[in-house]
Amino acid sequence: MKTQRQAKIMEIISGQNVETQEQLLTLLQAEGFRGTQATISRDIKELRIVKELTSLGTYRYTAAGSEPSGSFSSRLNAIFRECVTGFDYAQNIIIIRTLPGLASAAGSAIDAMNMHLVVGCLAGDDTVMVVMRDNNAAAAFCGEIKNLINR
Repeated sequence: MKTQRQAKIMEIISGQNVETQEQLLTLLQAEGFRGTQATISRDIKELRIVKELTSLGTYRYTAAGSEPSGSFSSRLNAIFRECVTGFDYAQNIIIIRTLPGLASAAGSAIDAMNMHLVVGCLAGDDTVMVVMRDNNAAAAFCGEIKNLINR
């Protein structure tokens, strides 16, 4: 039953925007699966499902990449947290300030996130310019940067 439930979870999140565990549980129940929020939470962890920023500035569940937790991408995220000294945005462009010589690492971390809302990054010595698809995405991503560096 667990395997079938988890397969259905993957099918649901690939076909529609699911923002919360409660919403996912309701959709599963509509498909005839039983469970609790705790069960869904464990399934999300086991399936490595993450929340992704949408173009509307909301979040949705999506399958994470297949990299293990000690991967290159995880190390880049740790570097990102340590090297960012400031950030701001104007419309759909984000400027990220870093310690000298670490802008390239911060840009690589952003690229490794594989966010479809990021058009691209340019990195200098201590500054990264990130071009987002729209203004809302830039504002939401700045919120994510704030959460990431304040962990």
